[in-house]
Amino acid sequence: MTSHIDPKTLKSWLHDGGEIALLDVREHGQYGEAHLFYGIPLPFSRLEVDAPRLVPRRGVRVVAYDDGESDVAERAAGQLAALGYTDVHVLQGGAPAWKAAGYVLFAGVNLPSKTFGELAEETYHTPRVSADQLAEMLARKDKVVVLDGRPVSEFHKMNIPGATCCPNGELAYRVRRLVPDTTTPIVINCAGRTRSIIGAQTLINLGLPNPVYALENGTQGWYLNDHTLGHGGTQRYAADSGNTDLRPAAKALAERFDVPTVPAKTVQQWAAETSRTLFLCDVRTPEEFAAGSLPGAQHTPGGQLMQAGDQYVGVRGARLVLFDNDGVRAPTVASWLRQMGHDASVLEGGLASGLSLAPAAAPTAPALKTIDAQSLSARLAQGDVALFDLRGSMQFRAGHIPQARWSIRPRLAADATGETRQIVLVADDAALAAWAAASELAGHAPLLLEGGMPAWRAAGLPIQATPVLPADADCIDYLFFVHDRHDGNKEAARRYLAWETGLVAQLDAQERAAFRLPSAASHN
Repeated sequence: MTSHIDPKTLKSWLHDGGEIALLDVREHGQYGEAHLFYGIPLPFSRLEVDAPRLVPRRGVRVVAYDDGESDVAERAAGQLAALGYTDVHVLQGGAPAWKAAGYVLFAGVNLPSKTFGELAEETYHTPRVSADQLAEMLARKDKVVVLDGRPVSEFHKMNIPGATCCPNGELAYRVRRLVPDTTTPIVINCAGRTRSIIGAQTLINLGLPNPVYALENGTQGWYLNDHTLGHGGTQRYAADSGNTDLRPAAKALAERFDVPTVPAKTVQQWAAETSRTLFLCDVRTPEEFAAGSLPGAQHTPGGQLMQAGDQYVGVRGARLVLFDNDGVRAPTVASWLRQMGHDASVLEGGLASGLSLAPAAAPTAPALKTIDAQSLSARLAQGDVALFDLRGSMQFRAGHIPQARWSIRPRLAADATGETRQIVLVADDAALAAWAAASELAGHAPLLLEGGMPAWRAAGLPIQATPVLPADADCIDYLFFVHDRHDGNKEAARRYLAWETGLVAQLDAQERAAFRLPSAASHN
């Protein structure tokens, strides 16, 4: 029997000091339009795949919510219980009930991190330059270095001409090789505001002697001021650019913000506790993680752990133990996480500590029988199959198999109602299709297209594009919220920046107090 709680109870739980996983189980587009400040995006379509990683301790207090009209939260609660979660609740009335109770719903994604960025700028008075000022500096060929604090994939989409990609989590480790001259001004940018601010303030907090600035409003500000962006950029930090020159500064920064350094033995003891959740976080680069990490660790690139922590950590109040192999990155990142209100520590010895934890237990997806592309093509010609495409709605619009119908797990059962033909599923991830089939297609024995769309294309079979189908209203997996702000829509960019700068004003006193930024008198 599912336990239901009201908004007032949930509000008290969020601030009672205990661990809680507040899961928004709607699809990404629905979540991004209006959600609770601490809501963790865990779409029902990805539940079994992502829940063990985001919420590894099965006994933690869990609250799931939806739009209050569907039964998605109820269904998700049932699936979570089946996965072994023992303390699952549903917010009665969902997000609308939260708003009706007088609490705020927020648009957008990565809310705590982006709100924190605005508060950090307010606290530290982070120096900044405007797009026009930077453009003038570059035009004069001033001795200035522009570092882009985003991941490589985001940098590749658009960048300030001449900038070098160096994600924020790598700055402390690489800046002295990238900018060896201590008098050269450094400008940190991102696409909007948060990573510009946090990146610049990171270097300032480390005591770098260089003049350091955040680029006001990032690439969007650049574009809004009619400056030309680069696209397809590949200039990035060199693999051998890491150095430990700033290790003493990183250690001092960690001490300043009360970041504990804990030995492997202590972390082993924490992992054995049944009353607390533990996340072991490797903050190094994807290449370093792929080359070898500690057993039981998840890859949480330092810059993204600060920027998009809700994609890696689903439990509010959990213990986070960070590590690197240099003694620079983990303490620097942890200094920010402590200010965000997280219980963050640094693993003594890092990669060389010898720590070994059991990985989070992940359920095995049910098996689906498959059908190859040529066989599917023949059966489609005979008209005896019903084809459902479970990929993203924008992928479906861009190209799908003729006769396919777009669907998504929360709607799959309804879409298949009355269907007597053989059901065939198309998916990027076989596990997602298998879980969807198991919970939504009882009574059917669906097949999965072997190899997905790549196999269909490789066979030279026809592809159909439908730019307006599914209709926008049906694309619950896609966030239209200023989605084209990077694609030539200045008004969308302006709306986004206005949203970002308006976040702090929407906080209530408890949400604001949960951050632990220093007082104005103590940060100088």
